[in-house]
Amino acid sequence: MSRPRRVPLKPLYTSADLDGIEHLDSQPGAQPFVRGPYASMYTSKPWTIRQYAGYADAADSNLAFRKALAHGAQGLSVAFDLPTQLGYDSTDHEARADVGLAGVAIDTVDDMARLFEGIALDCVSVSMTMNGAVLPVLAAFIVAAEERGIAMDSLSGTVQNDILKEFMVRNTYVFAPEPSMRIVADVAQFLNEHMPRFKALSVSGYHFQEAGADASLELALTFANAREYLRALRARGLEADAVCEQLSFFLGAGTDFYTEIAKLRAARLLWSRIAAEEGASTPKSRALRMHCQTSGWSLSPTRTHNNIVRTTVEAMAAVFGGTQSLHTNAHDEALALPSASASQLARDTQLILQHEMGLCDVIDPWAGSYMMESLTAELAGRAREMIDEIEAGGGAREAIRTGWVQQRIRASAAVTQARIDAGEQVIVGTNAFRAIEADDDAPECIAIDGEHVRVQQSRRISDVKRRRDEYRVSTTLSALTRAAHDDADNLLALTIDCMRARATVGECTRALEAVWPRHVQTSGVMSNAYGTQYGDDEAWHAAIAQVARLAKKLGRKPRLLMAKLGLDGHDRGANVVSAALKDAGFDVAMSGLFASPTRAARFAAEERCDVIGVSSLAGAHGRLVLQFMRELGERDVCAPVVVGGIVPDKDALSLRNIGVAEIFGPGTTVHEIVERLVRLIETSRFGASIRRVPERTRVLE
Repeated sequence: MSRPRRVPLKPLYTSADLDGIEHLDSQPGAQPFVRGPYASMYTSKPWTIRQYAGYADAADSNLAFRKALAHGAQGLSVAFDLPTQLGYDSTDHEARADVGLAGVAIDTVDDMARLFEGIALDCVSVSMTMNGAVLPVLAAFIVAAEERGIAMDSLSGTVQNDILKEFMVRNTYVFAPEPSMRIVADVAQFLNEHMPRFKALSVSGYHFQEAGADASLELALTFANAREYLRALRARGLEADAVCEQLSFFLGAGTDFYTEIAKLRAARLLWSRIAAEEGASTPKSRALRMHCQTSGWSLSPTRTHNNIVRTTVEAMAAVFGGTQSLHTNAHDEALALPSASASQLARDTQLILQHEMGLCDVIDPWAGSYMMESLTAELAGRAREMIDEIEAGGGAREAIRTGWVQQRIRASAAVTQARIDAGEQVIVGTNAFRAIEADDDAPECIAIDGEHVRVQQSRRISDVKRRRDEYRVSTTLSALTRAAHDDADNLLALTIDCMRARATVGECTRALEAVWPRHVQTSGVMSNAYGTQYGDDEAWHAAIAQVARLAKKLGRKPRLLMAKLGLDGHDRGANVVSAALKDAGFDVAMSGLFASPTRAARFAAEERCDVIGVSSLAGAHGRLVLQFMRELGERDVCAPVVVGGIVPDKDALSLRNIGVAEIFGPGTTVHEIVERLVRLIETSRFGASIRRVPERTRVLE
């Protein structure tokens, strides 16, 4: 009863549940590939252990990569910092607070060369989670290899290049959807012609799951996007088979064990059919190949060692579902970048599953299960209905434009959070079965000195610019701008020329911005998603009554501004809290993503809010909140400021010292937030006494 509320499961399944299921007699490596894309699966070659990593400086990341390869990793997956993902240089004003905090900073070819120094790029496959700034980052990788004598056609790996999901959930877009799709197509066409071992698209469902989608919605959005890419590339003259063979998929492995296994099996069934409908004719082009990652959202920031168990079971679901490669999250990642010991344990988890548990000995052991086959068919059917709904509405791009996708995901996330806050969905050690003694297993968080990284990168950029031929840089960047304007030449080919000339990531992005301005996406606050889960719940109605009493005193609804400062695009927590507070009776405004402290302060002054909330999930709150508080002071904005998200204890103390009134760390329920905000506003507006509410341990991302 306390499992995630997804596809309902029956207590007992019988042979009658298999009636009408068409795939029951299928074999591994044969259409419709429910049982796996390869005939022998893990009996001949286990899944690839591919851990996602990136640490501040390229040299630090290089050391981590080499250690990982020496200790069992079989491929590399690069995490870039937020400025790199959004096409900024480390020296750009917009990037200052975020440099090096969420991954490795890459500004030039020289950084990419340091990142992969001593690693045989013609032997090790490399996966890059890069979307909005895919052109300069992929070009830097190609040139770095080229300058080591490694031809581009010998490089193997994957670039994510899945821009549509960025507009739906992840938010590391740079340009508007239409020019972004031009970039996707140019990258795919170039790789198809010049780098046959490098996959041009990794279509992601993982980010939908992390944002709040259930299994069927994750599948539906993944394949709606995949079909959009396939059609765009076919319009370029590429054959359907060639395009499909260049695609891979990236799916989540969450906590609902049976459903996650069935989801991966259903994914292969769906793709086999969709690819055939779009013109794919060969078995290879219809066989879905996937990478999986265990859930980041399921990681609890309290009793963090419990996360080891969660991740292990999620990894088993991915293996039973037939993934081709897997990343297992470290148990301390809910709080910060993973420590070396936690990363090693995450890798060892997979090695134990491969070598000690016998999981590789039997192909698709769930085949024939009454429950599993029924659940596989049901998930595929539910997802197909939503895919058809998206298609009837004009396709994935139209679903983005209308906000259909965002509304569905945010509603699902709000419902999940309400169930957790109400204790209906149990998280052991967090909202149930909490230990009496203090939490003494809190890990030591890795501290990244972003300012030190920024200064180092600034020095390196200056050195590169001092040595390069400025005329050559200017010429290549001008050619890139012209190509964006007239659609004549391949953008990746031209960006490679820019990188050879030692242009920076930011310069390449600005060359395109001359034609395509940076995209700004707005969204409102949804209502009637969180609150409707409570019905007659006394605690929830008591919270609503508190807000109503405050509103009566104010003569209007209390106003809250929810701000996302800097380059952090993780907005699940901000969206859920905003929706919940709106349902509780607050008037909620949102600053929009990527707000500078200056812009957010200006907005706060215009809105005349009673309280301002800052959501931080990427570690840049120290510098950003300090600047924000100064900007508010210059505008005589007296509303109290609160901060929520991932805030380590030492940062919490610093934030309080600069005037932050409340900090809602991991674990605060919406009920507590409402109570504390009401008291805070009463104190600010009417001078009422305030009684501090004890900290509890519940998850609120």
